[in-house]
Amino acid sequence: MRVALERFWAWYERNYALNVTVAAVLFALQLVHLVWLTFDPLWARVFDHPAFEIEKPWSWPLLLVDYTEIPALLTVSLVYVNEVRKGGRLKPIAYLLFLNSQWLHIFWITDEFVVESGEGATSLPAGLAYVAILIDYLELPVIVDTFRKTAAALRERRGARRGAGEELR
Repeated sequence: MRVALERFWAWYERNYALNVTVAAVLFALQLVHLVWLTFDPLWARVFDHPAFEIEKPWSWPLLLVDYTEIPALLTVSLVYVNEVRKGGRLKPIAYLLFLNSQWLHIFWITDEFVVESGEGATSLPAGLAYVAILIDYLELPVIVDTFRKTAAALRERRGARRGAGEELR
């Protein structure tokens, strides 16, 4: 098992620019979800009506984004597990906590619950909807950091390829 993990992390490091880019793209799709969350259920809770409503059949992009959340969490978690593995400090651990709190939201406090609590159609405390919303917004600093890591990795990768056989000094 140890050899397999060492091989995986060696592969991960060799392909870091690709891995962090895939993670960032998948995670960026969650911005669609955050926009919907802000302007539909959250806006409705504050102002008694949503800023906009997405009716079927136009809600399918939100559904697709929801299906990318688990791969996004897994790929972005690998970015920060890799940092912790290499001796990362508090920031990658905090980001791992922010990221993985999403599992609570995915499996317990769902988007349906957030919407239903705004409509008064749930027996659970409405305050849980705010917990779910807060959990979703914990993604924002991680999304920004993942984009920074992607930009840095792509810059380094481009900078390393000057010409055939030519190395940077």
